[in-house]
Amino acid sequence: MRGDCSFSQKALVAQSLGATALLIASNKTMVTPSANESEYAKVHIPLALMRYRDFLEAQQVFGEDMQVKLYAPPHSKIDPSIAVMLLIAVVTVALGGYWSGACERDRLNNVAMGGAGDNKADSGELFLYSPLKVVVFVALMCGMLVLMYYFYNVLVYVIIVIFCLASASALFSCLDAVMEKIGCGTISFSIRNWNFSVRSLVLAAVCISIAVVWGVYRNEDRWIWILQDLLGIAFCLNFMKTISLSNFKICVILLSLLLVYDVFFVFITPFFTKNGVSIMVQVALGPDATGEKLPVVMRVPRFSAWAQNLCAMQFSILGYGDIIVPGLLVAYCSRFDVLVNSRKKVYFVSCCIAYLLGMILTFAVMLLSGMGQPALLYLVPFTLITSAVVAGCRREMRQFWAGTTYEVLDSSREPLLPEGRTDNCVEGEKC
Repeated sequence: MRGDCSFSQKALVAQSLGATALLIASNKTMVTPSANESEYAKVHIPLALMRYRDFLEAQQVFGEDMQVKLYAPPHSKIDPSIAVMLLIAVVTVALGGYWSGACERDRLNNVAMGGAGDNKADSGELFLYSPLKVVVFVALMCGMLVLMYYFYNVLVYVIIVIFCLASASALFSCLDAVMEKIGCGTISFSIRNWNFSVRSLVLAAVCISIAVVWGVYRNEDRWIWILQDLLGIAFCLNFMKTISLSNFKICVILLSLLLVYDVFFVFITPFFTKNGVSIMVQVALGPDATGEKLPVVMRVPRFSAWAQNLCAMQFSILGYGDIIVPGLLVAYCSRFDVLVNSRKKVYFVSCCIAYLLGMILTFAVMLLSGMGQPALLYLVPFTLITSAVVAGCRREMRQFWAGTTYEVLDSSREPLLPEGRTDNCVEGEKC
């Protein structure tokens, strides 16, 4: 039986007692038996894991004299799930950038018509325009990752609750925008001076139901990955639409810092951890293979593994950060196309192509090296360099670097208009 000791300990004990193979039955969730690399060289016998109920059924059929044969089917490194993951990532980044550009176009149209379209508080957008705030943001990410490493068993449930709330809200925002785009009308009614929209109520009920179903069945690998990817796509789209980088300088600072963050926590931290596993990988996969997982990755089952692995489904995964971080730059390029009235959307299209090429290179290196890669190591240079080259060729680097023509106000700074003034022209002055 499985018991509490590690697979390598069981194998070494069985080996020392003269066993030629070890078959372990388990009542717990199936996982692929694993151990620290230092233990591999000591184990010289085959080891396998099976469900306890399967063992009982086999015993009823074959009796006490049943025999076991181990078979390892050929394993292919290239799996079709990689193409599906690539499609999800590229489409999500492209849609997020397009949505951000459409919001910018609507804002400029409102301004041109004399509306208050430049009020970001009304539109729900948040601008990152200060290098100091970018540094603080990255520092908080580092601190949160370290806390997750040391207090994973507690914080994982906090993250799950936050994900359910944030993804339900993001899915509502995405579906509401789609309904608005296709011209789906809405019926409103009032109850005690409170106005309600039938469309909003129905969408809210659907989104909350999807998030609750995911939260309840989040460990059902066979089908729950579909809902997780749906909520994840909505989360990434809404994030790229809501959080905006005000200029290319902020893009360079943010993406460069996150590149260093990604490389450090993947390649450098294994030298400081006890088990030799990077903090990033440990947090992404969880300290216990059978425990809770963080819902911060896109998951697509490996199709070739369905018929080969009887223990559990194997997945190709991609972190949300590998979509959102380059996506913020794609969104800025899309908004800049609107500002300079680029009909061919040259910045947006070129940045999307750069993201596609960076993802292809990431997967190629992963397959050749046989290990996971920090995707930002390839995505950040591809997207930043491509955007800069396009701006240089079009002789718009100065404007591209400075960014938007309007200025986001901080509460600690002076207002653009003196007290008592309105945004209308005063007699004798030019607007």
